[in-house]
Amino acid sequence: MPSFDEALSAAGEFGRFQRRVFLLLCLTGVTFAFLFVGVVFLGSWPERYWCRGPAAEALAQRCGWSAEQEWNLTAPPVPRAPASPAPRAGGRCRRYHLEAANASTGQGTLSCADPLAAFPNHSAPLLQCRGGWRYATAHATIVTQFDLVCVNAWMLDFTQAILNLGFLAGAFTLGYAADRYGRIVIYLISCFGMGVTGVVVAFAPNFPVFVIFRFLQGVFGKGTWMTSYVIVTEIVGSKQRRIVGIVIQMFFTLGIIILPGIAYFIPNWQGMQLAITLPSFLFLLYYWVVPESPRWLITRKEGDEALKILRHIAKCNGKYFSPNYSEITVTDEEVSNPSILDLVRTPQMRKCTLILMFAWFTSAVVYQGLVMRLGITGGNLYIDFFISGVVELPAAFLILLTIERIGRRLPFAASNVVAGVACLVTAFLPEGIPWLRTTVATLGRLGITMAFEIVYLVNSELYPTTLRNFGVSLCSGVCDLGGIVAPFLLFRLAAVWLELPLIIFGILASVCGGLVMLLPETKGIVLPETVDDVEKLGRCSKEYAEDGETETVVRKRLSLKIRQQGVEMEFLMPTQRD
Repeated sequence: MPSFDEALSAAGEFGRFQRRVFLLLCLTGVTFAFLFVGVVFLGSWPERYWCRGPAAEALAQRCGWSAEQEWNLTAPPVPRAPASPAPRAGGRCRRYHLEAANASTGQGTLSCADPLAAFPNHSAPLLQCRGGWRYATAHATIVTQFDLVCVNAWMLDFTQAILNLGFLAGAFTLGYAADRYGRIVIYLISCFGMGVTGVVVAFAPNFPVFVIFRFLQGVFGKGTWMTSYVIVTEIVGSKQRRIVGIVIQMFFTLGIIILPGIAYFIPNWQGMQLAITLPSFLFLLYYWVVPESPRWLITRKEGDEALKILRHIAKCNGKYFSPNYSEITVTDEEVSNPSILDLVRTPQMRKCTLILMFAWFTSAVVYQGLVMRLGITGGNLYIDFFISGVVELPAAFLILLTIERIGRRLPFAASNVVAGVACLVTAFLPEGIPWLRTTVATLGRLGITMAFEIVYLVNSELYPTTLRNFGVSLCSGVCDLGGIVAPFLLFRLAAVWLELPLIIFGILASVCGGLVMLLPETKGIVLPETVDDVEKLGRCSKEYAEDGETETVVRKRLSLKIRQQGVEMEFLMPTQRD
């Protein structure tokens, strides 16, 4: 009775069928990138903002002022410190109490040319703004739509925090559902939910409705991204997992590169929200072209349906699928619904889960922290954001050049260490050489981007099929906690000492680099089907290594020993891959 991997090899491990499905599902990464970082443009800050009271409003109407004239005549200046911006740049959280003019001077009319002339020494009392906001901006944003300025400025950060909470909730709920009810079903439901909630966000009548549906969009968005990632890694052979696992993340980077163009041509936030949301409905067409994961069907003891899909794959790939493949080896473990306890019940699973959670958290904190700190070039938001996406592209190519030659573990550790060292070095570089600080910080960004992309691949390879989607979703959910913590960690610590956040980032990344070396190597092995397979994987080099043996020799000898003992799961030897 053949195993699933043997049947997949006969049907084609990366033929025309897999390439088509892979390309279609990769597009999910583009739309997820839009959701993940879209707030940069959706919530861009207005160039100027101020508020007006009843007297200023009446005066503006009577005098026919333009927005520029109203700003110059009624917005209070800010005392200018040395080397600070112009005193009237930015926004104002207080206004002149022009209504007090009558009590001060007994005059009934304010002058259009100089309203402050009605006050002694041109000094009108100031009041905190309570509404009546005015904005000097070329287009509407979330900030101008819901007045998220001054005392309400924290609400803009809250919109991104609530999105990350949605990601976290999606990791728990939809990750669990995908392992229990199927990958493609949850993927399609998530695409539909992401589209519907995104449309509601665009037309939200008030801020509470906006926040609620942005949270729900985060839930469904996480479902689309994580489920598509798991599907593409389950329908290809072990030799192709390294490629599909990295390239699908390159499409996330592609989304980052494309987003500034969308924002430039559709500057209004509602139009942009619709532009980045509506493509989700197109993914519903995948119902007719993307099948359920046959590997998942095997774990649910639905071997006949899995064989039907494999025959279709073989036909599309132009392969001969022998009639002898009438039945596929099914795991002897009872089919059970995934549980959090399954991820920590056994020693090897527990070690992998805890290390991977820390790696996800570190990647999110350091990645987002470096992005916010570096700011790339400063100046034009669209160009800066585009460059920040381009910087990430070399990471994928470096990963593809290394992970098959030297494995996953060493590049994973090295990228974290490079990021950590770069952060620590940048913190102590003198201010007088900005080009060197920028270069080292960019190197750190490249390192943490590599770590971020490798953790996806390693996470999916270290969990058995019965727990893969749930495990990847849960561990990556810790990434969302890092996304919430990162801005607070950066700005709070920077208030104490500007370089302190970099030191924290450096320590986190360096520690992570050491911990991931404790993970088992997954280069060239078949995906584990059960928890017992993961436990055997962990004993590969620890229990069977003899003096002077390389890991390749260990894996070859262990593969032979496992087969002799009648264990169904095999390790692919290098000679088999060549």
